[in-house]
Order: sequence, then structure tokens, then C-alpha cells
Amino acid sequence: MVADVYKLTQNLPKDELFALTNQIRRAAISVPSNIAEGYGRQSKKEYLQFLSVANGSVCEIETQLLLTVKIGYLSEEMINDTLQTLSEIGKMLFSMKQKLNS
Repeated sequence: MVADVYKLTQNLPKDELFALTNQIRRAAISVPSNIAEGYGRQSKKEYLQFLSVANGSVCEIETQLLLTVKIGYLSEEMINDTLQTLSEIGKMLFSMKQKLNS
């Protein structure tokens, strides 16, 4: 997903490099980073918190990608596969949280 996001954001205008491009990329990197950090804390409570942060980043990326379409930077066709992947990641995070809570 992170690689896909980086490829997509290469299509954004150069004047968005330090704004939208940077924000989308940072959110994308945040997803696996928070999963790993939470796991590394070796505390169920902290792991759950980091999974929630990762899920928040998934929602952030989805919103920002939809915004790129709305303002005409990317097309729906360009982002559809990544949105599907993000949806799957969101479902996996939800499932992980449910299993940890049970």
C-alpha cells in the first residue's frame, strides 16, 4: 500500500510536494509503522492504541485520495485499487483489534 501511495502521489503537481503529497505519504508510512511499534511495545493495551492510530491513518489516506479526485489531480480509476487495498487493511485492523479484545 505504501508503495502504491508513493506511485500515486508522483502524479500530483510539484507545488503540492510539501502539502498534500507529503501529508498522504506520511499517513501511508504511519500505517505499518504504528502496527509494528504497537506490537513492539509488548502491551496489549498499547498495541490496541497503535492499531487505532493505524486505522485513523487509513481513513486519512482514503479522505485525501478522494480529495485529489475532487480537485482534479487524480482520477477515480487511478485511486480505485489503492482505495480497495485500504478498505482491506481497515478490515484487517478491525479484526486484529477484536481478537485482541476477546
